[in-house]
Amino acid sequence: MSQFQNERVAARPNHLPRRALLGGFAALAAPAPLLAKTAPVLEPLEILTARGPARFQVELAADNASRAQGLMYRKSLAPDRGMLFDFQTPRPVSFWMRNTYISLDMIFIRADGRILSIARNTVPLSEEGVPSGGPVRAVLELVGGRAAQIGALPGDRVVHRIFPRG
Repeated sequence: MSQFQNERVAARPNHLPRRALLGGFAALAAPAPLLAKTAPVLEPLEILTARGPARFQVELAADNASRAQGLMYRKSLAPDRGMLFDFQTPRPVSFWMRNTYISLDMIFIRADGRILSIARNTVPLSEEGVPSGGPVRAVLELVGGRAAQIGALPGDRVVHRIFPRG
C-alpha cells in the first residue's frame, strides 16, 4: 500500500473496522468498468402556434432525480430537441441555470396544455430564479431563441401525452 493510500485510510473515521476501511478503499481504487452511455428516450411533442405546428423530440424528466439533473452539463441542444419536466400536479415552480452551459427558453405549461409564460434566452450558469408566474404542470426547455423562431406565445397549445386532448 502506498503512503498516499495509508494517509487516505488513516483520514477515514475510526469507528469502522480497519478491514472494512481497506476493503472499501480497494474497491474505490480498482479500475471501474466503462459504463456504456445509453441514448436518452425521446418522445414526440408539438407546439401549436399561429405560424403552425412545431415538432420536437423531448426527453421526459418525470422524477425528482431527472428533474434535478435537467440539461445541466450539456454543451449543445439540437433545435428540434428539448426536455419536458413533468410535475404531475400543478404548482408554481422556479428554475435556475446552475451548471447549464447553453442558453435555454423555458416554456411554462398549465395542466390543460396551454402555455402560461415563456422565459426567453436564459443566462447560462446563472443562479437567479426563473419563476413560472403561476401554477404549471410542466416546463419545456428548448435551446435559447427557439420559442421566438417558431412564434410560441402564452396561450398556445402544447400537445404531448401528459396533457389532455382537446
